[in-house]
Amino acid sequence: MTSYQLGDLKVNRMGYGAMQLAGPHVFGPPKNREEALAVLREAVESGVNHIDTSDFYGPHITNQLIREALHPYQDDLVIVTKIGARRGDDASWQPAQSPAELEAAVHDNLRNLGLERLDVVNMRLMFDVMGPAEGDIEAHISTLAALQQRGLVRHIGLSNATAKQVQQARAIAPIVCVQNQYNLVHRHDDALVDELAQAGIAYVPFFPLGGFSPLQSDLLAQVAAELDATPMQTALAWLLQRSPNILLIPGTSSRVHLRQNLAADKLVLPEQAVRTLNSVFTSA
Repeated sequence: MTSYQLGDLKVNRMGYGAMQLAGPHVFGPPKNREEALAVLREAVESGVNHIDTSDFYGPHITNQLIREALHPYQDDLVIVTKIGARRGDDASWQPAQSPAELEAAVHDNLRNLGLERLDVVNMRLMFDVMGPAEGDIEAHISTLAALQQRGLVRHIGLSNATAKQVQQARAIAPIVCVQNQYNLVHRHDDALVDELAQAGIAYVPFFPLGGFSPLQSDLLAQVAAELDATPMQTALAWLLQRSPNILLIPGTSSRVHLRQNLAADKLVLPEQAVRTLNSVFTSA
């Protein structure tokens, strides 16, 4: 696997997202606990050394599974977590962004993961639950920077952020990654991806197949069939070839799907396939 830096940490570009290990709607325990543990162990055995998680997945469930499956952690394993939200009793996603809530979330992640310091903490912005929205984030990043100075956080990242918020955050503290929705058809961050690449900052897209129209899905499936690959593998391979600072965190609760996702790291898209896939963005 090719690699990239998260601050002073080196990770393989094909990572794993633990979100789907929780129950339906990322709430409650997994349907198959043993399979969830097996997925985590096989991911690491297959070369994954970047796991994305959060204590509000479950809540607490995915972090507890990660600890049970992988603790004590191998030296090169980087666990990236998120703070800034909490779950209601009805499984709703609610902002939890005050300084006290952010510090409590860091301690929750430390406790459930069994760590003394978190490798990377992404500040999940919640000005709009559905996507990035402008808003002042000085208090958020200053709180994380203070926790960093206390030795509880190694590196700081952002999630659900606008380009303006990335700029504001970088003026307060070093930022090692940005995690936003981005894929073949959701390309509002094209300029941001390139800007971060020039600065040596990782970009971590989520929902690699999110927001596709039926026609766009058909075009993707057609290209995938020509490459003897799945649509998911093809979409992931396109992201890997889009920019060297893109890190992938496809999630699954199945070892079969895990193997399929990881195989995308070896899929090289010919120039014609890339041109066709790029046209998916502009298709109706």
